[in-house]
Amino acid sequence: MLTVLILGAASEIAVAIARKFALKGYDIQLAARDSSRLQPLESDLQIRYNIVCSIREFDALKFETHQVFFEGLNPKPDITVCVFGYLGDQQLAQTNWNESKKIIDSNYTGAVSVLNIAGDYYERKKAGCIVGICSVAGERGRQSNYIYGSAKAGFMTYLSGLRNRLYKNNVHVATIQPGFVYTKMTENLKLPKILTAQPTQVADAVYKAVHKKKNVIYVKWFWKWIMLLIVSIPESIFKKMKL
Repeated sequence: MLTVLILGAASEIAVAIARKFALKGYDIQLAARDSSRLQPLESDLQIRYNIVCSIREFDALKFETHQVFFEGLNPKPDITVCVFGYLGDQQLAQTNWNESKKIIDSNYTGAVSVLNIAGDYYERKKAGCIVGICSVAGERGRQSNYIYGSAKAGFMTYLSGLRNRLYKNNVHVATIQPGFVYTKMTENLKLPKILTAQPTQVADAVYKAVHKKKNVIYVKWFWKWIMLLIVSIPESIFKKMKL
């Protein structure tokens, strides 16, 4: 039986991913801060899908604990999915370093810290899969969310390099680009319905990326072409736009 580790398992996207893989017969390791809140999900997955599900305490921002956390996993996961993130407050972050740092660490530094460890393990094992939930916000900086976007841009580049490094050792690394998603993190935003995915659609994309060894998946396919258009706008014009 294969095991999936979900880092940041309390979010709606993470729950949808856990349910998708449990439905397919995978054992699940749920990891998050205040892990006791995951107990109802743990029980539900075990009863509903007859799989082994466990809970682990994990804090993405406590980098010094990540090595011990991963070493303590038994069994070690065959697939590691990095879901955690923090949208943050762009206006506050522009003048408040603590907010900027929280955005950067939650979306980039914490992910690099724990996935370095998982990647080293899979490289030695010569098998495994890593999935990172990224964002189209990382494809071009916009005034409305450039600190969040810059962290996601760093994460995208990290995943690309990790994929390049680990490919020769039979380790697959997938990047998921959801676009807008209906979650608590975005509940105060006015999102265009046609461009916004459900958490279950993100979960489907993650499962597809793992099983078909897709490198980059846009959850809603047209985001690929939207971002291609946005990236192609000359900087002399783009800097005058309000985005």
